[in-house]
Amino acid sequence: MLNFSDISWIGIIAATVASFVLGGLWFSVIFGRTYSAALGRPHDPNAKPAMLMIIGPAVWSLITAFATAVLMASLGIDALADAIWLGLFIGIGFLAATTINTGINPNIPHPVLYGAVSGSYHLAAGLVVAVVLSLF
Repeated sequence: MLNFSDISWIGIIAATVASFVLGGLWFSVIFGRTYSAALGRPHDPNAKPAMLMIIGPAVWSLITAFATAVLMASLGIDALADAIWLGLFIGIGFLAATTINTGINPNIPHPVLYGAVSGSYHLAAGLVVAVVLSLF
């Protein structure tokens, strides 16, 4: 049974912020040029993102953090090592796998590159979320 009572809302907010900040850095500073290439677009580091590109990831980061917190509470995971394993499992098995699968479509000009950049972010985000949650 899923456990909704032993979750930390402060941990969920902290994990959401950590994932959101990581995504902002990942897709702009760290892999911005590569991500633009994967999408077949010119890289413009000064472009202002649409509000949806800010609000959407924030909301979905919150949902991911909440779902991970519920899983951690339900599985009794509170040790850092166990959180790392769960974060890797979620990151690879669900987040990265789904992202890479989504990228394999005719609308993504460079699906392998897109999968590498986006999938690796989602793997890292799954790990960060679980680690941050384990601290609360």
